[in-house]
Amino acid sequence: MSVEPLVPNDPRVEEKFFTTGDIKYRYILAKPAGKPTATVLLIHGFPDLGMAWRYTVPYLVSMNLQVIVPDMLGYGQTSAPDGIEDYTMKNVSAHMVGLVKEVTDQPIILGGHDWGAFVVWRLTNYYPELIRCVFSICVPYGPPAPVKVSLEDFIKKMPNFTYQAQLAGEEAEKIVGKSPENLRGFVNGIFGGKTPEGGPVFTVERGVIEENLPRMGNAALMSQDIVDYYVQEFSRHGLHGPCNWYRTRSLNGDDDIALLQKQPDFKFQMPAMLLMAELDSALPPRLADGQEKYFEGPFKRELIKGASHWAMIQCPDEVNKHIGDFVKSVLGDELKASL
Repeated sequence: MSVEPLVPNDPRVEEKFFTTGDIKYRYILAKPAGKPTATVLLIHGFPDLGMAWRYTVPYLVSMNLQVIVPDMLGYGQTSAPDGIEDYTMKNVSAHMVGLVKEVTDQPIILGGHDWGAFVVWRLTNYYPELIRCVFSICVPYGPPAPVKVSLEDFIKKMPNFTYQAQLAGEEAEKIVGKSPENLRGFVNGIFGGKTPEGGPVFTVERGVIEENLPRMGNAALMSQDIVDYYVQEFSRHGLHGPCNWYRTRSLNGDDDIALLQKQPDFKFQMPAMLLMAELDSALPPRLADGQEKYFEGPFKRELIKGASHWAMIQCPDEVNKHIGDFVKSVLGDELKASL
């Protein structure tokens, strides 16, 4: 089922704010006409916005679901603290629980992409009682590790993540922040734009390629109206907050060691789904091999053929169908009764 995607300032959703301590989150809330059957929380990744879910939100609302979509920490009108402590999986998970409780007291359907997918897995580790089912796009579950691994050692083992060294340092945010033209080139390039010779703005081997930024053509995966919106929102804070997510490895490692001590034998009891994108260069489908051992509840693993990392906007109908079928399998008669 195709539905019209959300646009900036879309009248079909409410723009709202949630405050936890010194941090403010901007989020949208989309509601069906009647009483919703359940609530969905969707979490975006890097470098993205809640608008990443613009094709998914109307589809879920058409299924009589209520949908919460925040701009994550560091992005858009959400706070962008300079320090890295607020960006840990443990702290962001707690923020998300607070946000959900502003909207509903019922267990939720939880979905994420990229860094947002890392969040949904950890949020489910920390708060399994609040999660009715969980799905991830492009990111397999990674259990808490008993020892910390430095970024350098991680990259040696997984060279497809070499770009993370640039993002965790200061180089990428400085390059993109040099001019409005660089920021626009970055947004266009990340979402499929190329130089006249076909060069990219970003590779997993290098990260951001500065010399290509001024020569970047229009994004292939979004309209220039949406590019304008992304440029506007990224202009608020630059890339410092978004890159802070890549600087939390050591802090997340400490939290994971403590989490593992509390949950040495954790297995997912609730239904879960993992959607991998066939052409994702950073997160190739082979990374999902062996995932089944972490799930005691129903587990679905699907492949979006022909899709890059941005599967939700490149193949929206296929992604929505997988999400819809998954949700229907969980809610069953409850959903039928409401439609």
